[in-house]
Amino acid sequence: MNFSNKISDLEENHLLRSRRIAKSPQGTVMKIDNQDVVNFCSNDYLSLANHAKIKEALIEGVEKYGAGSGASHLVSGHSDSHKLLEEALAEFTGQESALLFSSGYSANLGIFSALRDEIKWSIQDKLNHASLIDGCRLIGLPIQRYHHNNLESLANKFKKQSGSGLVVTDNVFSMDGDRANISGISKIIDSSNTMLMQDDAHGFGVFDPIIPERSIYMATLGKAAGVMGAFVSGDKDFIEFLIQKSRPYTYTTALPPVLCHAIQMSLEMIKHGEQREKLFKNIKFFRSMASQLGLSFEQSDSAIQPLIIGSSLKALLISNRLFKEGFFVSAIRPPTVPPNSARLRFTLSADHTFEQIESLLEKVNNAMA
Repeated sequence: MNFSNKISDLEENHLLRSRRIAKSPQGTVMKIDNQDVVNFCSNDYLSLANHAKIKEALIEGVEKYGAGSGASHLVSGHSDSHKLLEEALAEFTGQESALLFSSGYSANLGIFSALRDEIKWSIQDKLNHASLIDGCRLIGLPIQRYHHNNLESLANKFKKQSGSGLVVTDNVFSMDGDRANISGISKIIDSSNTMLMQDDAHGFGVFDPIIPERSIYMATLGKAAGVMGAFVSGDKDFIEFLIQKSRPYTYTTALPPVLCHAIQMSLEMIKHGEQREKLFKNIKFFRSMASQLGLSFEQSDSAIQPLIIGSSLKALLISNRLFKEGFFVSAIRPPTVPPNSARLRFTLSADHTFEQIESLLEKVNNAMA
């Protein structure tokens, strides 16, 4: 229990994490640690977190609902704002019902806690988010992992199972930026005893959701939607089952209704598509410019563009150099990623300019030389 030694060990291995202080609203240009930087490590993919329309909706929501919800959904905390947003999210995802949670982590744990007595096994992609792994541990299920995005590996594991189970995958993988083959997975596990669960935290609002029948869909509202929270959508009976059995839902204070009011505006802007179109243009330009410079980014058509460095120390040094030169890019190190696969994780937003992207990549190329 010597925490000082443990912290020293992390520091010696270049794995100690630290927090920088933002003194400006979330955006593509920010003041962080008293320095003006172009921000390339935010999940605010559609640049909605500080958008004028979202702020106007938030102010309107404060006047109508106040600051907090005051209680859990099953006591006095469930407002018409929550109800309207859940209905809008169900319609947007093409599902019968939706249920709000305070975060994606809470939503994933909530799904597993509800299914404790319903499933006997779970198979997960090797690169799934930590909350999905923790969900298995929460209910005492052995963690079975198939090779990342490998349908043959999934099929081999699936055919060995009996009884009711859950196959779980991220849709857009948070550290690699690639996407799962949802349709391919659904065909392999076509069984009345098996449900597909997908975590679409990094795809919601950017890509159109693909949700097969008899499946569970979770997405977050603090990334592309720009605010906070998460939701699960699916069949009406399943959502009602979650309301009854999901401990993180039952025993957590509801999201402030003011946030739900703002998210309804986010959803309208996502439907409009203007911000998404700008994001895709930036992704295309980023990929093209990186290729011209000979930078070996991983294959990704999402807003997440990783550059594998390998060494944690080297990734840190490059990240710090870029910060001094006016660009904020995170160095991602183990245990978030596998050993010897430390990387720079570049995330693009709708409001980045081509000039910012070009200048960034030129500085990355110089730092890699």
